[in-house]
Amino acid sequence: DAGPNPMTEENTMIERIHTNARMSRIVKHNGTVYLCGQVGSGATVAEQTRDCLSRVDALLEEAGSSKAHILQAIVWLAHMSDFDEMNEVWDAWVPEGQAPARACGEARLAGSDLLVEVIVTAAIAEGNKI
Repeated sequence: DAGPNPMTEENTMIERIHTNARMSRIVKHNGTVYLCGQVGSGATVAEQTRDCLSRVDALLEEAGSSKAHILQAIVWLAHMSDFDEMNEVWDAWVPEGQAPARACGEARLAGSDLLVEVIVTAAIAEGNKI
């Protein structure tokens, strides 16, 4: 006996939410939720970061997770000179003692008015797994 097959129907089930021809805003698989990149509105990087993170909160809640369950975050800034201002908002948002693995880099974002984009992978809270 080779033991349990890790590729059973239960383990390969993928749920896609808010899907169009290009992408899904939420993908859930095997106890993990993946969010598409989130941007926010506002004139400053702080305003955009606050709005962006509120969108992350809403999507995580819809997916059965929360910011306390974030495993990894990737932050893209249009200008690394905005790093400290973005981090002020980020640091106030992340639950104490539950900071995820994180990377931050500079990138040309999809619109010239965009200053920050955040990509999140999180664990789905127990009882909410598909």
